[in-house]
Amino acid sequence: MGRTRPGETRAKVFAFVRERLLAGQPPTVREVQQAFGFRAVQTARQHLEQLVTEGRLVAGRHRARGYGLPALAGGGRTVLAPLLGQVPAGALDEAVEDPDGYLPVAARGAAADELFALRVRGESMTGVGILPGDIVIVRRQPTAAPGDIVVARVDGDATVKTFRPRGRHVELRPENPAFDPIVLDAAAVVVLGRVIEVRRIL
Repeated sequence: MGRTRPGETRAKVFAFVRERLLAGQPPTVREVQQAFGFRAVQTARQHLEQLVTEGRLVAGRHRARGYGLPALAGGGRTVLAPLLGQVPAGALDEAVEDPDGYLPVAARGAAADELFALRVRGESMTGVGILPGDIVIVRRQPTAAPGDIVVARVDGDATVKTFRPRGRHVELRPENPAFDPIVLDAAAVVVLGRVIEVRRIL
């Protein structure tokens, strides 16, 4: 690399990291080193830590790809949620786990490992605007309130539905009149998480 002032190099490092983060491909420190031709990985780390000090990046602890972007609004921060695969929005069916990168998500107080994303298959939730091919951002939690949209598992099968407790039973309600509700013993339903955001790529 030619000689540049530290501030100029740091600005280029930030632009590189930001582009990768927004594309869902967080770089490691070593990848930053290789991208800029730094002789030592410590040089890349120093630039990244200075960007954290300046508030332009946030750092996650004990993670190889632990740098993220501060949230643009709301006083929170942006974390990277893994896109884990597909979940049916229809009859109970096997969830397909096929990791496919990361999505930047406003943390809203959640830790990075509490969030994950799934691509939706099926049409049972079209009444609440969840269409086939949409991506749901899910916050891991074992319980849900009445009316929450959840990802739930039953005997290894998974679905995305509206959660409605009915005494000793749970109704997993579709939001499309073409589909029937799924009513099960409460003990048979495992809530994997609550849907907090829906994304659509046009």
